[in-house]
Amino acid sequence: MNAEQLPATKPYLVRAIWEWCEDNGFTPYLAVAVDASCRVPQEFVKEGQIVLNIAADATHKLQMQNDYVGFQARFGGVAREVYVPIERIAAIYARENSNGMAFEVETAAISAAPAVEESKAPTPIRGRAHLQRVK
Repeated sequence: MNAEQLPATKPYLVRAIWEWCEDNGFTPYLAVAVDASCRVPQEFVKEGQIVLNIAADATHKLQMQNDYVGFQARFGGVAREVYVPIERIAAIYARENSNGMAFEVETAAISAAPAVEESKAPTPIRGRAHLQRVK
């Protein structure tokens, strides 16, 4: 098997650093260079980048595949679907000590994010939330 046939190491390294963070009580952060192939909350993108908390307790249905990282998370109290192609990951690191790994972002590879059904998108609730005591 030559080097061109080998699978990329990046997804394996991302999963390994995530596991290291979780095992040691650190918060894993994912730095993403956002483009059209990424499905992230655009209102949190700054200068073409977003940093995502991908800790187990901050995400739901976290999937770290060889070609993408996907999960559900709350942003401003609203549940959102997140999809990041592996090529767009710039770094993964621990919030507490910045230990982790940075990667080159591949700009030539463009993957299409899976379609999201608009009917499943949550509608943000306007106004102040309140609790009601039920006896």
